[in-house]
Amino acid sequence: MTSALEGPLQKMVVSSGDPIAYSLRVGDESLSLNRVLGRGLEVQFLGRISCRHCQTPTARSYGGGYCYHCFKTLARCDLCVVSPDRCHYHAGTCREPEWGRSFCMRPHLVYLANSSAAKVGITGAGNAFTRWADQGAVQGLVIMSADTRQAAGLAEVRLAKLVGDRTDWRVLVSRDAPAVDLTALRDRLRDEVEGLPVGTSWQERQPEGLNYPLLRYPRKPVALRLDERPAVRGNLVGVKGQYLLFEHGAFNVRHHEAYHVRVTLWSEALPPGAGDDQQLELFS
Repeated sequence: MTSALEGPLQKMVVSSGDPIAYSLRVGDESLSLNRVLGRGLEVQFLGRISCRHCQTPTARSYGGGYCYHCFKTLARCDLCVVSPDRCHYHAGTCREPEWGRSFCMRPHLVYLANSSAAKVGITGAGNAFTRWADQGAVQGLVIMSADTRQAAGLAEVRLAKLVGDRTDWRVLVSRDAPAVDLTALRDRLRDEVEGLPVGTSWQERQPEGLNYPLLRYPRKPVALRLDERPAVRGNLVGVKGQYLLFEHGAFNVRHHEAYHVRVTLWSEALPPGAGDDQQLELFS
């Protein structure tokens, strides 16, 4: 073993590059993943979850790393964050008006992306690349600008009737998505959509391609969860979206935010099949 990090797990940081550069964050430390592909890596659950907002210990993670109280009181955990068309800021009922003003009442973008197939989504202005990388998209194209998050959400709902808005994670972690002509798709949507929400307008931009650090894909699209096993261990064969890809499955880092873990990195590859029997340890 050459190094170990310990603390609450956080969303991976992405940086532009070919391939995209990934850093795994554990507490106040980070591990550059691109340079350790092919080496043995273990993520061990230490039996503790602490709220990513108030740091209170919690038996269960709600909404991606929050305790139940924060999940029920923070605006960032409200339903309108995942369904922006339901924004109720103007009704005066936002849980955190100042946070809502800084997060929602600012320019947003509507985009097309290809993670497992073409889909539509939204993100804050200037954040398109990070959003696509977090989703494991191999292609992305900004198609609209919007004055607010709600306006972008209303446009997304309208476009989602013509193109999907979901990613099949099994496809994402098991193979490259077939290429899609996003420019042609944008033009078709523009012809078929009648009228746009107030505050939105079409954009004429060029599609972008994204390349991920991958030696190969897992043998099967198996979800590796710390709720089901004490540790995930194996040879790191790739990173895509917010997934660590091992030979025997995929570990969703975002799903485990706020879990306290110990991450151990080996100096070389582990023997074949080293991670396949982790589930058996629960019964040993």
